Amino acid sequence: MVHFCGIYGVGAVIILVASRYFHQNHLTLFLGGYVVGSITEYLTSFLVEVILHARWWDYSNNILNINGRVCLLYSIFWGILTIFLVKKFNPIVDRFLLKIATNRSPKIGKRILTVVILFLILDCLLTCLAQDLFITRLTIRNHIVMKDSKRRETDFQELQKKEFLMNFINKHWNDQKMIQTFPNMKIEDINGNIIYLDSLLPEIQPYYKKIFNQ
Repeated sequence: MVHFCGIYGVGAVIILVASRYFHQNHLTLFLGGYVVGSITEYLTSFLVEVILHARWWDYSNNILNINGRVCLLYSIFWGILTIFLVKKFNPIVDRFLLKIATNRSPKIGKRILTVVILFLILDCLLTCLAQDLFITRLTIRNHIVMKDSKRRETDFQELQKKEFLMNFINKHWNDQKMIQTFPNMKIEDINGNIIYLDSLLPEIQPYYKKIFNQ
């Protein structure tokens, strides 16, 4: 099972839609992407924390950050990404889709697009479910009390009764896969203490070297 960090796809789509208002030149693309990307990143972080009670990333140790959700460095990256996305990558995709529409039946192109969209929606939903289950088993295993611990304990007990689902989770959504996919995920216990989930599994290393210390 593939896991996507939704901020990249969501951010790219929003930037492409909004770029019609600031695509005049590279400078306006950079500034527009800087602003739109930062707003999207902040809102995504906020919604993930409200819904999943977790954070996918944290920039608290980076200079000029806002609540650890966005920071100067990564906002600059959004601006640079916007120039590449609008000027280089998206035209290639447009030409590919136009080629399909020209050489094939338009219905085939629509079907392919529908399948891709449904796949991404399904994967995002399953990724959120995988994260929720991951947080649940780690908090129960390490006796961490959260605001929704009662709900998590009930869900975990019900889950143990479903052998097929447990086998699927152990194979595709195991601790190693989740840590390597979301190495900076953190939670907050009932006392307000911040806990990085990778600190609970020190034997599992992320797939990249961290540049900023937590």
